[in-house]
Order: sequence, then structure tokens, then C-alpha cells
Amino acid sequence: MGTKRPAKAPKRKKKNGPKKFWLLGREEINTAHFDITPEGTLLVREGNYQYNIYNIIKKHGTPTEIFFPTIVENRVRDLIETFNAFIKVTGYRGRFYYHYPMKVNQNREFVLPAVAEGANLDVGSANELFVVKRMIEQDKFNEKIRVICNGPKTDRYMDLIDELRGKGLIVIPIIEDMVELERMKKFKGEVGIRVDLNLKVASHWDKRYNRYGFTEEELVNLGKIRNLAVLHYHVSSQIERIDGLIQPLKRAIALYAKMREKNPQLDTIDIGGGAGVPYDKRKRFYTGRSLISQLVKTAKKQCDRLGVRHPNLIAEWGRYVVAPAQVTIYKITAEKQAYNKGGNSWYVIDGSFMNDLLDTWAIKQKWHVVPVNHLLSKKLARVWIGGSSCDSDDKYTAGGSYILLPRLSDADELYIAFLDTGAYQDSLASHHCLLSSPLKLTAQNGEIKVVRKRETAEEVGKQFGW
Repeated sequence: MGTKRPAKAPKRKKKNGPKKFWLLGREEINTAHFDITPEGTLLVREGNYQYNIYNIIKKHGTPTEIFFPTIVENRVRDLIETFNAFIKVTGYRGRFYYHYPMKVNQNREFVLPAVAEGANLDVGSANELFVVKRMIEQDKFNEKIRVICNGPKTDRYMDLIDELRGKGLIVIPIIEDMVELERMKKFKGEVGIRVDLNLKVASHWDKRYNRYGFTEEELVNLGKIRNLAVLHYHVSSQIERIDGLIQPLKRAIALYAKMREKNPQLDTIDIGGGAGVPYDKRKRFYTGRSLISQLVKTAKKQCDRLGVRHPNLIAEWGRYVVAPAQVTIYKITAEKQAYNKGGNSWYVIDGSFMNDLLDTWAIKQKWHVVPVNHLLSKKLARVWIGGSSCDSDDKYTAGGSYILLPRLSDADELYIAFLDTGAYQDSLASHHCLLSSPLKLTAQNGEIKVVRKRETAEEVGKQFGW
């Protein structure tokens, strides 16, 4: 067998060649805060503070998640300000409310920065609402914060809703089915109701069947609904094109106009989640500004055409806000030839995709992967990445293509970073093969703090009764 030739990066004539090659420092793909040091290591900027990721990893080891609260703060603030700016410039007469959906990442370090910049909350279970109660009791929240309650309303869930309403909190349960509709006839506060819109959009998920919500025809036929204030829908997650968010809004506004005939107190449309982030940095993706502009303009145009009051708008964009705020770092521990036609190698990491980045395995998520060190290397290898569990599905192959990374034979050691890992990965993480969860650090105001230690074998074993 002949010697395999390494893949070469394009020639870098300009000073920013490596930065451009690794797609760093670009606002439109959420890498504006990334840079490269003169020594070729990954740098993250936070205003005038900066963090050398290689130095952090050398001190704390791997696998490690690094969370940047400032990114969440900036994205929430920018989202709210952009909606309000387009509402003002277009003459739209409704208000905007941002609700952070806690299911996307319930970690305290993620939730509190969002709330600090004006986010309200969306919860999907009694346990998530209990966390809201705990934060209220700790005087963390302004009592005027708004909470949308999605998901099945168990007895415990409803008891908490009533309790927090009694404390003066604005808590709005969303009615999901006929059982909940009957139950809410005794509820004294405002309610919302969910519609299962009859359309499909391009996204990660094929929503062929949906057990949540009423059909459009059912909602029109229901007539008067006691204390109805919010019409809510959720089409999908990580919607790939702007039209996939515009078409549902048009349909919802048409329904809203019909429902207001018997429910004049209905004044809000909750467009749910769905706003995506550009995980694959080499493909064109819409910006938040262009999306928000079209949403507000569409809402105004449709309402004016139908002669109906401009509704308040609620967005529950969680992935959009928190995904770019975390990176996950691994060390390459071994190399093995893949024996595929492309001549790829396997790079084995000291962590697990099935445990730490579950979407890699579950929905074939593509990630932007960059070296933490050796970013100036010109000789690169085409690789697939294998996790450290015993499962053959614990791998990342970029959809069967390859990832370009520095040659392991040219590096004394190699660390790699997966970008945009702040959404869902923590809440869906597991302990396959009893592997430990990564260390979690926060980087803020120039300081690095440990918020979750790397688990020992004893700590993991206790979770399974050992």
C-alpha cells in the first residue's frame, strides 16, 4: 500500500488567510468573536477581554464545555431591539415579547443571562415551572416576568400555575387538547390555545403527525373560549429557510382574524420556536435581522389586508439564542485508517458524541469543527471522528464527507472544538458506557469559573445505584 498524501489547505496569501479558511471572525455565521493567536491557537474575544482556549484546556483538561454568558446576553438584547426597531419603523401596532424556552438549556448559567436582558420564559413541564418558582423565591426575577406554559398539564403542573399566579406572576397556560380545554373553564387567568397548522416546512424534523394542538377547523368551530388571549403554534425546529417561518405566520393570522369574531379579547400570536443557526458555516443561511424584518412586515401586511387588529407577537427562539454561546473541546487520542475510498483517517476523541453531543447521532447534525491548536498548519488530513464509547454509532463523519484537521503526525498534541453546542446537548446528554459528563466552564469578564466538575467514576456509578 502506498503512502497516503495529506490534504493541503488553500494557499494563504493574505494575513487573515487561516482565519478565513477556518471561517472565523464572521458575524453572519456566528463566529465574530473567534480569532487566531500569532501562535496558531484558538482565541475567543469578549469586548476587550480575550480567552486563549488552548491555555484554558491545558489547565483544565478535556473533554470540556466552555460557555460564554455574554453571547447569550448580546443575542437576547439584539433580538428584542431588532423586533422593536422594525415594529417602530413599519408602524406595526402590536408589542413584542421574547420568551426563552427552558427546554433548550435549563442550566442556571444559561437562563439567568437571558432573563437579565429582558427575556420572559417558556416552560414545558411542572419541573421547569418549579425552577421558575425557586428563582422567584430567591428574588431573582421581577414579578412582572411573563411565563408561557406548554406541554401536558398534570395536576402538579396546574397547582404550580395557580400558586405562581397567586404570587402575582403572569402565567399563561397553553391549551393543547379537549381535556385541557374543559379543565381551563375553571381557570381564572388568561389562557392560550395551540393550533396544529396544516403545513410542512424544510427543517431537521418531518412533522408528519403531531399530537399537540387543535386543527384550524376545530378552533373555528369551538367558538367562544373563556379568557383566550394567545393563539400559539410551533411548526418545527431549526427551520432552514425564511419562508418556512413566514408561511405559518400568514396562516396563523388568517385563523386569528376568524377567531377574533367570537373572541375579541384574543390579542397575541405566539409563533413558537424554529429560528435556526448556521451550523454548517459553508452554506448560505438567513440572518436574524432579515428574518425579523420579514416577520414584522408580513404580520402588518396580512392584518391590514384582513382589517384586523395587529396582534402582539411572541417568539420562543431558544436555539437561536444559546447555541452559539458554547463550544465543546476534545483531545485527539489516536488515529486509525478508515479504509474508505476517500482515504480518510479516524481521529478518536476523549469524549463521546452519544453522551455529549447527542444530535450528532440522533438527527445527523453537522457541526463546525476547528482545531484549538495548530490552526496555522498547512498540511491537513481528511478525517472522520470517533467517540470513546464502545458503540459503532458514536462517530461524526460530516454526513459521510470528511473534516479537515491538522495531521496528527505533525502535532505533538491536538485539540479540537465543536462550535454552537449550547442548545439541547446538555439537556439530552446521557451516560452511555457510564462515561462522565464533560467539565463545564464559564468565561465572563475575563475570568474562567468551574460550574460543573468532571464526574468521577464513583459519582457516575451512584446515579445507577452503585
